[in-house]
Amino acid sequence: MSASTTTLQAAQAPAVRHGRNYARRYWYFAAPAAIIVAAVIVFPWIFTLFMSVHDWKVTGDTPFVGLANYTKMLTDDRFLWSVWRTLYFTAASVVAPLVLGVWAAVCFASNFRFRGLARTIFVLPMMATPVAISLVWTMMFHPQLGVLNYLLTSVGLPPSSWVYESNTVIPTLVMVETWQWTPLVMLIVLGGIASLPQDPYEAARLDGASPWQMFVHITLPLVWPFIVVAAVIRVIDALKTFDTIYVITLGGPGTSSETLNILLYQTAFAYYDLGYGSAMVVVFFVLIMLVSLVMLRVRQKQAFQ
Repeated sequence: MSASTTTLQAAQAPAVRHGRNYARRYWYFAAPAAIIVAAVIVFPWIFTLFMSVHDWKVTGDTPFVGLANYTKMLTDDRFLWSVWRTLYFTAASVVAPLVLGVWAAVCFASNFRFRGLARTIFVLPMMATPVAISLVWTMMFHPQLGVLNYLLTSVGLPPSSWVYESNTVIPTLVMVETWQWTPLVMLIVLGGIASLPQDPYEAARLDGASPWQMFVHITLPLVWPFIVVAAVIRVIDALKTFDTIYVITLGGPGTSSETLNILLYQTAFAYYDLGYGSAMVVVFFVLIMLVSLVMLRVRQKQAFQ
């Protein structure tokens, strides 16, 4: 070994030791956060997986049953119907706010009198808590005392059963979700419209393009990545919706609005079948992860186009 190599290694040794000491000191600060994450997130999931393979009741023994709780779902009509209702509710709760939110964003992007006040009023539903909103809508849905049926009869239309009939309960709940979360889509898309260049619009006007043609061929393609972002947020949020449905219907009438969230809550905390409820939680988590990964994959593709 040459003298120059020995000198270089001797000079680098303090830096290497300093880096190791810095990394060791760094873990002193990161350890509390890692412990909290493990206690709050990792341990509950491990324990949920553990309960899902046991016949776990509140009282009595908890024998190991393996995958019996999971195979039971394949023949449980109530579970299968709850999955269908969850997907139906999610799809409708995403499409409706997207369509109305894009339309509202285009309207608010134009200049008109009192535009700022109109925007403020439009986003107010998003500011309220879901439970408070659900209680207000529950009063308005009352068949005899609700204001909605009063308005319908005032214009000569027949009253509706709203959430008190199995055929109308899911569309009615979707209406509540749409009313509350359309402003979120509007804000996301409006931010995209505000950042668009004006040159394509000026060229289109010179060519005699109509407002609809400019929207279809210029605005919509340019703001499509923002629409995808709004769709990802709404899909994840709609899949997890619990408070609105539980407060308004409790999963009723019967089980007509019993989504997977409501069913696993009832199974675990009303029927005290924690093992089967934990298995539902695991399946629901996998469902959310799959849908989220698909949506994020679509978002990633849009980002590179």
